[in-house]
Amino acid sequence: MKHAFLRRAARFAPVLILCLAPALAHAQANGLPAFNASPGPHGGTTYSLSVQTMLLLTMLSFLPAMLLMMTSFTRIIIVLSLLRQALGTATTPPNQVLVGLAMFLTFFVMSPVLDRAYNDGYKPFSDGSMPMEQAVQRGVAPFKTFMLKQTRETDLALFAKISKAAPMQGPEDVPLSLLVPAFVTSELKTGFQIGFTVFIPFLIIDMVVASVLMSMGMMMVSPSTVSLPFKLMLFVLVDGWQLLIGSLAQSFT
Repeated sequence: MKHAFLRRAARFAPVLILCLAPALAHAQANGLPAFNASPGPHGGTTYSLSVQTMLLLTMLSFLPAMLLMMTSFTRIIIVLSLLRQALGTATTPPNQVLVGLAMFLTFFVMSPVLDRAYNDGYKPFSDGSMPMEQAVQRGVAPFKTFMLKQTRETDLALFAKISKAAPMQGPEDVPLSLLVPAFVTSELKTGFQIGFTVFIPFLIIDMVVASVLMSMGMMMVSPSTVSLPFKLMLFVLVDGWQLLIGSLAQSFT
């Protein structure tokens, strides 16, 4: 399983290269230096960073966030966070565990998309049988197909109206600048809908425990403290992790 995960994670590297290819090609064509050296006072040397190189490094810093916004990570991390809040365990599982689990699930869900991007875009480009522009288009196409499948038409129409985009003939004409925010908006809505469903059974337990404590006159006892063991027991008895993770993975099919 470890080797399978590493193979799936390695698929992100070609996608990163394809996304950076235009910027890297432009930098290479213009000979962007990493540092400019100039003589300084007292025989020293002063180093300065060129504006073009700084812009390129800025693009590199935003690229991981862009890739996360184009995958299933947003929905998964929202549902896992809402589950922790519904259970009433503020720091358990810790944030590192939730993010790690969300990343592993993202690799699992996105593996078909990454395979297509690798085989259709990066592999022909690395073999020299396809120009860079066409490789970028074919490498991004599986991500566009995935995002279009998960995006609501109302969200897409909203951003098309805001941007005053020209009429599009088909899904292939939707630009990424319009598709990505519409996709993220749809993922947020879907994540909260799933989170609401997850909240219901635990909310019922909280209400029952609070009613019992009030009827017994135990006003000073915190209902959340008493209900926590019952919520954990319910979640374990129904095999909650398997149900939740399985439902999350199947929600993208």
